[in-house]
Amino acid sequence: MKKTAIIVSISSDIGNALAQRWLTRGWAVFGTYRTRSAATDQIASAGAQLVVCDVADRDAIEAACKRLTQLCPAWDVLVVASGTTEPVGPFVDSDFDQWAGSVEVNFTSQMRLTHRLLPSRRTQTSDQACVIYFAGGGTNCATSNYSAYTASRLALIKMCELLDAEIPDVRFAILGPGWVDTKIHDETLRAGARAGANLVRTRQKIEHGDFTPMETVLDCCDWLLASPREEIGGRNFSVAHDAWGSPELRAALLADPDMYKLRRSGNNLLCSRASFPL
Repeated sequence: MKKTAIIVSISSDIGNALAQRWLTRGWAVFGTYRTRSAATDQIASAGAQLVVCDVADRDAIEAACKRLTQLCPAWDVLVVASGTTEPVGPFVDSDFDQWAGSVEVNFTSQMRLTHRLLPSRRTQTSDQACVIYFAGGGTNCATSNYSAYTASRLALIKMCELLDAEIPDVRFAILGPGWVDTKIHDETLRAGARAGANLVRTRQKIEHGDFTPMETVLDCCDWLLASPREEIGGRNFSVAHDAWGSPELRAALLADPDMYKLRRSGNNLLCSRASFPL
């Protein structure tokens, strides 16, 4: 039985690259897009079946999910690749409705899509279905001027763990792809000075081509699909910095169920109020 994948935001750079790779392997690929482009036309001509969907619109999500379940009654892989860094700028200066809309796109809508599509996962197979989300920059520090994006991605990391705990027949994992050469950096360039220090860093990355190769991101996704739940389930992996695929990391992951999950640093230290009374 050939693999079947649904890619939400197949028109994104990572979604498009995954679609192309999996189509060449003979997979059945379905995906959503907001705006038709040469890239979506290309993957459609290669065999992907596409459904229009604006992830900022609840009615559009419902219509797209209804159509997807008709086209694809049973999926093996669900990839959610939608995201925006906007609004870029200080929180207090942001239009709050735009800020809240970003949280909708980056988190709530992704959960709405997951909730709607999970019932159509394939269960009659030895391989568990797999859901892959994407984290983003700033999840390990306070990245100024990207609060909606960063807070949403942190919520997504925790939700990935919660879903893994609640739904044992599905493998949920989330990837931080690192600095990949995608359209999302255009949002920082458009923001200009509102992006703060990250504007300079983004320009330097683009000037020097200092990016995580797209092939590495795709290889990491394939590694997730080949890995068991006890190794990847509910965890947040860094494409650029983690030794994914190595026997050493596998052993560490199997030995520590909290590894690469959202935890307060120092939880294992004996620094309670009982140890240090006032």
